[in-house]
Amino acid sequence: MFSHELIAQYGALVVFLSVLGASLGLPVPAMPTLITVGASITIATGAQQSAVSHFASTLGAAALGGVLGDLVWYEGGRRFGERTLRTVCLLSSSRDSCVRKTERFFGRWGVRVLIVARFVPGLSLVAVPLCGAMAVRLRYFIACDCAGVALWASIALAIGGAFAAQIDLLFAVISHLGWRALGIVASALALYCCYRYCRHLMLSKALETSRIDAVELHGLLTDEPRPVIFDIRSPERRTLDPFVIPGAVFADERECSEIVRAYDANRTFVIYCSCPGEVSAAWMAGRLRRAGISLALPLTGGIDAWRDAGFNVAPVPAAGSERRAQ
Repeated sequence: MFSHELIAQYGALVVFLSVLGASLGLPVPAMPTLITVGASITIATGAQQSAVSHFASTLGAAALGGVLGDLVWYEGGRRFGERTLRTVCLLSSSRDSCVRKTERFFGRWGVRVLIVARFVPGLSLVAVPLCGAMAVRLRYFIACDCAGVALWASIALAIGGAFAAQIDLLFAVISHLGWRALGIVASALALYCCYRYCRHLMLSKALETSRIDAVELHGLLTDEPRPVIFDIRSPERRTLDPFVIPGAVFADERECSEIVRAYDANRTFVIYCSCPGEVSAAWMAGRLRRAGISLALPLTGGIDAWRDAGFNVAPVPAAGSERRAQ
């Protein structure tokens, strides 16, 4: 039988471990745990004054677990920079877009993005090491991260308290179904995993285009006219890796129409980014081709592949002198 008293008694510990695991990138259902604990506290204590202390201790446990887990990734970002960002993107459920989305949020809001990061899938997991990589001061990081975890946990606990009766009924149904409930949950999880896998396959197929590798691009640089090379990494990523392929022009993949108007459509265009699988570069290449560009190709492996092939890189131009797509 589902015991709300037991959950209410040990809820703070359960919440601490759940939020800590989720912050470390483990597949832990932290939000459902918080909602369940919030409902159990409400049912077990009712309108008693002890409910306030239970909610407060649970909220404190959530904030402590979240900040401790995030500090691990913050320190990883501070020490290892881009390597840590690649690792967390592999853990993210939305790794195809997590890098660009997070960098844009961070570029606009800075460390304050942590206050709302947990409400956006994939954002928190990447924003935390990005703060470390961008040398955000530790006290600012802890303050914003603690505020963000507390806000997120408060809403989850409040939802549990507000819908305590419905959640209690749900657990009663699950208890009645017994092992059949486990089968339903397992089937739902399997369907969700299948959906995510099919969605990833569809995205990969949509982005399947002709690509160019570093050796091929190096050979084209001796031709006339030279290919146009677009660096569409974010300013934050260029801060972490302050080098470019020689002759590259800074561009934004959202400004394809301006690029088409500025360049001869018969030239070869090569685009590189810092996304897993060159997603942004492939997406921009597709848009350029649909806009009338004859040959637009993503660079396989980006600037890392160029460097690994033994070719020279150039330092990022000083502020105010950057070459941008006109």
